[in-house]
Amino acid sequence: MPPAQAQQTFREQAFAVLGGMDKVTGRISTFTLPLDVIGSFGSLEVTPRACRKTPPDEAPESAAFLHIRDWRDGSGTIAFSGWMFASTQGLSALEHPVYDIWVIDCTNEALGERSNSAAAGDENSASAVSASDSSAR
Repeated sequence: MPPAQAQQTFREQAFAVLGGMDKVTGRISTFTLPLDVIGSFGSLEVTPRACRKTPPDEAPESAAFLHIRDWRDGSGTIAFSGWMFASTQGLSALEHPVYDIWVIDCTNEALGERSNSAAAGDENSASAVSASDSSAR
């Protein structure tokens, strides 16, 4: 009989803190999205449906259920839909030729966007729009 393993307890959080990278330019951004709000990163639309985090007294882990669409060709193709884990980014990753998206954390506080790019107004910058605003596509 295998030894018993401790099970982690996850708590629902209101915001997903995500990282994004444009593989062409090497630009990396960090952005925070509320649950069920669509955020744009380049040609991608990212919608966190759930974001859960372990309490401080357990092994650190954050996991988000993300729905990602790619509008590069105008069709809104589903590029990823599933759970991503902060500690094991390669386990369930977005496979896209231009962009990488990963989970950094889940939180109940809105954090500002950070980027290592000095270009303001870059078309690949991450931004959030409400679900109703995205229907105009």
